[in-house]
Amino acid sequence: VQLVESGGGSVQAGGSLRLSCQSSRYRRCMGWFRQAPGKQREGVAALHVGSGSTYYADSVKGRFTIAQDKADNTLYLQMNNLKPEDTAMYYCAASPGYCYRPFLEYDYNYWGQGTQVTVS
Repeated sequence: VQLVESGGGSVQAGGSLRLSCQSSRYRRCMGWFRQAPGKQREGVAALHVGSGSTYYADSVKGRFTIAQDKADNTLYLQMNNLKPEDTAMYYCAASPGYCYRPFLEYDYNYWGQGTQVTVS
């Protein structure tokens, strides 16, 4: 599985960005993670492809939306009302699991190269 992220950039606080992840194929659980400088990587949002169930970290609930386009195997992360603390490298990931532990990075065995999001 190959994952290619795009859509990152620089935005002012309160602005919006949409990240995209083009996947060569879906796995059961698809997720977005982020890593800020000097911090551990953390799960942001995840989606169970079959059911469409979604999962969000408390820090992004109500602001971020994860979605899929099955027609072209694209995963999206719509990010609204961005805050400076959202600044990080964002990664798309794929897991063969059922999203039982949607934010456990060790459950994901495919990762994209990351796309930078900077909020000032």
